[in-house]
Amino acid sequence: MTTVTATKARGNLYSLIKEVRESHEPIQITGKQGNAVLISEEDWRSIHESLFLHSIPGLVDSITKARAEGLEQATGDLDW
Repeated sequence: MTTVTATKARGNLYSLIKEVRESHEPIQITGKQGNAVLISEEDWRSIHESLFLHSIPGLVDSITKARAEGLEQATGDLDW
């Protein structure tokens, strides 16, 4: 992960936004008051969705089980 100081991030904000949007690699911003991480909106939405799906009890196990069964078994009972 690339690391930049808050001062450098302030001066290069637009190029950093472009970089994270195109590369999908986060950038760590360090400062005296603490650190932060810059990621693209697309990556944030993906992380947010993954966290939400993992919060639903049994969903991950259900998906894992369905993958192991295969597509033919999962669609075998469909009438359409």
